[in-house]
Amino acid sequence: MIDLKGKVAIVTGASSGIGRATAGLFARAGAKVVIGARRKTELESLVGEITAQGGAAMAVAGDVSDEEFAKALVERAVQSYGHLDVAFNNAGILGENGPTTGISLSGWNEALKVNLTSAFLAAKHQIPAMLKQGKGSIIFTSTFVGYTVGFPGVAAYAASKSGLIGLMQVLAAEYGPHNIRVNAILPGAVETAMYKTANATAEQQVHLANLHALKRVAAPNELAQAALYLASDASSFQSGTAMLVDGGLSITRS
Repeated sequence: MIDLKGKVAIVTGASSGIGRATAGLFARAGAKVVIGARRKTELESLVGEITAQGGAAMAVAGDVSDEEFAKALVERAVQSYGHLDVAFNNAGILGENGPTTGISLSGWNEALKVNLTSAFLAAKHQIPAMLKQGKGSIIFTSTFVGYTVGFPGVAAYAASKSGLIGLMQVLAAEYGPHNIRVNAILPGAVETAMYKTANATAEQQVHLANLHALKRVAAPNELAQAALYLASDASSFQSGTAMLVDGGLSITRS
């Protein structure tokens, strides 16, 4: 069984979806977790759930694109739990959609700020804490969009999430000699609030499900399991990997 006993983890985007599922799973696997997102009420609810099950968790509310928030998450982890072993930088947005020539500059910048710049800021402050103990695992949530498949109408989303893969690879190369592993998971469609907003009708949901080899979308916990693997010592020789967890969407042509 994969466990995170003795480890301390940061999880962003933890108020719902993949982040919430992952924070809960990390805690059940033995990690002490510091969870971050904008919605304080939802974070406190998750802390209550984790502590009720005998786990350890604390919440820090804020905006991931704010460098002070990135710093605060690390400081809380180190001050409260002594060190930092794992960071799952998962928070993100779909951003402004539509034909690329119609996307506003503000919409473009917002997607890059939340999806890509936030990851840079997170790693900038997480890595020094990991260097102090000589090890660590950083995980980003990217996507298959713009990596294996180009979907019309999501240029800002695709560009920002593809940029994460480049950032991940550079960090993996820079800090591999210090035993810090950096990877990204690339989900297919996942049944989250973002997915339901983008695919509001039953017809849209069936169409998207059928794009996958498994002919369904994922549950958030299935992505959490992938994050758990990358966070744990079970993946000790895996770094610099863009790991597809997309139900076969990227290879399906039927």
